Amino acid sequence: MLRKSFLIALVLAALAMAGCTKKEEPKKISLEKKETIATADRDNAKRIRIAVGGMITPKAGLAYYRNFLSYIEDKLGKEVAFVDRDDYAEINDMIKNGELEAAFVCSGPYVDGHKNFGMELLVAPQAYGETVYYSYIIVPKKSAVKSFEDLRGKSFAFTDPLSNSGKLVPTYMLARMNETPDTFFSRYIFTGKHDKSIQAVAQGVVDGAAVDSLIWEYLNRTNPEFTSRTSIIRKSPPYAIPPVVVPKGLDPMVKERLRQIFLNAHNDNKGRELLSKMMIDKFVVIEDSAYDSVRDMKSWLEKQKTKEQNKK
Repeated sequence: MLRKSFLIALVLAALAMAGCTKKEEPKKISLEKKETIATADRDNAKRIRIAVGGMITPKAGLAYYRNFLSYIEDKLGKEVAFVDRDDYAEINDMIKNGELEAAFVCSGPYVDGHKNFGMELLVAPQAYGETVYYSYIIVPKKSAVKSFEDLRGKSFAFTDPLSNSGKLVPTYMLARMNETPDTFFSRYIFTGKHDKSIQAVAQGVVDGAAVDSLIWEYLNRTNPEFTSRTSIIRKSPPYAIPPVVVPKGLDPMVKERLRQIFLNAHNDNKGRELLSKMMIDKFVVIEDSAYDSVRDMKSWLEKQKTKEQNKK
């Protein structure tokens, strides 16, 4: 009986020792992981927040941008939070207030942000072999409208009030004709997104719209349900492509790490596959001066507005 009790005690002791060993092992791994993270991130332990406006890509393509941010997270070794916003003004405000580390924005909001609070370029996409894009003026496929001038007295869709291709360019075109959206169109709306403008034209909700050429071309290649029911009646001059931007005060080390991940994404299989789905060849460095043509339009329109006000 004594021997049996002794054996039971030994078994219980062995099990207790085994339990302690298994319990201590994950603790050790966990502590090592925390130490590694603390050493790598030091004072900059917060996650990286990157905004992708719904205007930059059609809804169908948003998943690829999410996947690309996951790719950045893997390369960076730090959590990357996807921030989705539906208008450029909000994204600009978030960058200004330090609520984002990076964002995909349109050319117009970049010019405004750079002027007003020092928004900085990080990289820009190269698509279809170019770092430019266009404003397409589109109408329904069966429309009798054959030119931009033929849209006089018709209904029209803009996208975002700060959009270059979806608002600034057509407004500039009208001003050159001594017209404004109010004097030229019977009515106009803001859809908020280029794919919604394309759909509105295709379904006859409006007689015409100004849309981002990159998004029209993307949809025309991947899902032409609505683009096939539209015609491009006017193509604007080229403008510097919508860039990826960062706030002025971003940690230089974080900024450079992000830039290198973007610039080298096309050099590995996973990055190249993701870029292909986003219809992007690669990311490249772009100079601020590339956006001078957008600035020129804004400046000219401001001068015209001042002249009109002085006449009153």
